[in-house]
Amino acid sequence: MISPISTSLAGLRVFTGKLQNTANNIANSGTDSYKAKQAAIVEDPAGLPSLNITLDNTPGAVIQESDGLIRETSNVDLSREIPSMMIAKRCYEANLKTFKAQRDILESLLDITA
Repeated sequence: MISPISTSLAGLRVFTGKLQNTANNIANSGTDSYKAKQAAIVEDPAGLPSLNITLDNTPGAVIQESDGLIRETSNVDLSREIPSMMIAKRCYEANLKTFKAQRDILESLLDITA
């Protein structure tokens, strides 16, 4: 049986990773040839959530400068990254509230038995 605290902590770890990944993609969105990393939540062998990060190899836009130099821009899609970050933030907060509720329940149980 998986304890609720373990589940909440695993959720906190996963959504911390998703937030870090999204922040990294956003920070590098202006870097030429940067390839975005996609974070997907998968189930580990114990049944807890874990993070699987893969590289998105789709090419960025190719731009030709006025001096003839051709460069590839980043493939980061900010219209996908910003909502992903907002969702991950809310999920992190939900897992934190669940963890705090479990902590309060355990505290009350210990007070009753003491």
